[in-house]
Amino acid sequence: MRHFRNIAVLLSLLFFSGAAIARNAELVNPAPVAVPAGITQEQAVKDIKRALAGRGWVVALEQPGHIESMLNLREHVARIDIKYDARDVVVTYLDSRNLDYKMKNGKASIHRNYLSWIDNITRDIATNMQLSVAEQ
Repeated sequence: MRHFRNIAVLLSLLFFSGAAIARNAELVNPAPVAVPAGITQEQAVKDIKRALAGRGWVVALEQPGHIESMLNLREHVARIDIKYDARDVVVTYLDSRNLDYKMKNGKASIHRNYLSWIDNITRDIATNMQLSVAEQ
């Protein structure tokens, strides 16, 4: 009986440690978003900000060619850096709180929800810019 209890404890530990790992994924910054021909820098900024606001992100810092944005979602906080020019928009991770960010063997990992949030932002930026071109 004791042997079965030890096995049960071991299996539960393996399950819960696996569940924690499954929540995380490798932190990979998304591919740059191409800026369509005909989009001015002013329009690109509007399209970026519209994408951020639509997903609950707040602009924390804005300079020409550069926006830092933050998302506060329940107890989670994520900060991203967005650099843009006439060719593309590049979104990179800055930092986070309560998103299980870890460095292991030279590779960063983070809660997979962060990756979904960033994917949504980059898709929304691309969509907004395409709509802006279509409206011209």
